[in-house]
This record gives sequence, structure tokens and C-alpha cells, in this order.
Amino acid sequence: MSASQVKELRERTGLGLLECKKALTAANGDIDAAIEELRKSSGMKAAKKAGRTAADGVVATRIADDGSYGVIVEVNSETDFVARDDSFLAFVGQVVEKSFSQKLDDVEALAGGEIEETRQALVQKIGENISVRRAALVSGDAGVIGGYVHGNNRIAVLVELKGGDQDLARDVAMHVAAVSPQVVSPEQMPEDVVAKEREIFAAQAAESGKPPEIIEKMIDGRIRKFLAENSLTEQPFVKDPDTTVGKLVKAAGAEVASFTRFEVGEGIEVEKVDFADEVAAQLNG
Repeated sequence: MSASQVKELRERTGLGLLECKKALTAANGDIDAAIEELRKSSGMKAAKKAGRTAADGVVATRIADDGSYGVIVEVNSETDFVARDDSFLAFVGQVVEKSFSQKLDDVEALAGGEIEETRQALVQKIGENISVRRAALVSGDAGVIGGYVHGNNRIAVLVELKGGDQDLARDVAMHVAAVSPQVVSPEQMPEDVVAKEREIFAAQAAESGKPPEIIEKMIDGRIRKFLAENSLTEQPFVKDPDTTVGKLVKAAGAEVASFTRFEVGEGIEVEKVDFADEVAAQLNG
């Protein structure tokens, strides 16, 4: 167990130094396991996703004029400075155009040929590594596609509706960008996710000292709340919190078929280097 692990656990949980040290010791230095146990024992809410600060870059979309299909891509750079560079943004546009015109979401195919030649030339010019990380193709077979890109090009969303129109789909996409639901509806939440939350809620409720039948009702109530908070159709609509996204869409005679949300760098682990250790290593070298 290192000081940096304790620091990260404190940042992610907001708990005290001694409590974090104790939890890490019990978990043999496994931060995620320590967080899980802390949630069970202290009733702590879900921890922040610190330590997953991602590579930089931008996300971008393009949608057919008739809303029949759309593409969404992520292109990474090493710094935000390069992500704002005109040459880099022109390259992103080239990637989006190829993905859109050829209906490509396979990164290997998308990033080959002319795209790779342009990428290599750009790396030489800018001096940073650049990569086409991922792409998605969303077909509007069920209805219509609408999209939204956040102003700084760091979050992009495509929404597919059964029925409705592109304006409605765009409104829903804006909500998804802001709130980041996990699934469209409660029924789509993976069973293992629900089981994990139930386990945590059960450990919390057991400390209340209430009868088993009351505890079970408490757990069921918390599961319902968890599903509502993380399911798109159950969430209060960001532009009108008095209605849910599900009711908004239903009132327009439509239904949410799917959504695809890209946020720059999500899920990319960046190696953390302790500055003092780095200096020491260089001196020893």
C-alpha cells in the first residue's frame, strides 16, 4: 500500500485518512475492493471515477439529412492544445467523412489507407501521437436518428427513435449528454449490476437493526430508485424536470430505441507517475 493509493482513495471517497488506510489494508491494496467495502460499511455513495482521466482529443458526429443513419467517432491527441488545432480538427473531419460515406465503424478499416497517411504526416508536424480510437454506426431502421455534440467537442450522442422526428431525438441526445444514463429502460440494466447494488444496499440496511421484512422492503425501494436514476426513460428531462424522458417521447408518439454516447477518453487509464520517484529514477539512471 502506497501513499498515492491512499490519496486516490481519499479523492474518490471523501473519507478520512485513517479510514482509507484501514480499508486499503483490509483489501490488500485493491482500491476498487476497498471502495466496495466502504460503501457497505459506511453507506457511502458511489465513488468518483478518479484515476481514469483519459487521453485528450475530440468526438464528432455526422447524420444523414433524412435521419436514416448517423456515425460518431473519437479521435485522440495527447493534449487539449492539439485537440483545438485546425490541422487536427481537419483530420477529424476527414475521419468522420470516411466513416459516414462508407458506413464504417470498424476502426482498423476506418484508420487505414489515406487516413493513416494523413495521420502520420500530422504526427510529424505536430509532434504528438494521434489515434482514431473508436467509431459507431447507428442505423435508423426503427425510425429516425438525432444527435448532439457538446460545445467543447468532448461529448457526443446519437439517439435512435421509433417514430418522432430529428428535433425530438436531438433533445433526448442533449439529455443523454448531460445526465449520462446507463441504459434506455430499467429492464435493460444488466443483472450483475443490479445484483452488486443489491448486495451493497443489503449490507447497509442490515446495520439499521430493523426486522428482515422491513429490510427487504428497504432494499427493494433502493433498487427501484437506482434503476430510475440510471435509466433514460425514467429520468427527469433536463429541459423540463416536471416530466420524464419516457413521457416526453411517448407524448410525441415515439419511443427510444437506443442511444450511443461517446465522451473523450472515457475508460482510458493514464499511468500515474510519482514525481519524486521519477526524479530518483532519473538520478539513479
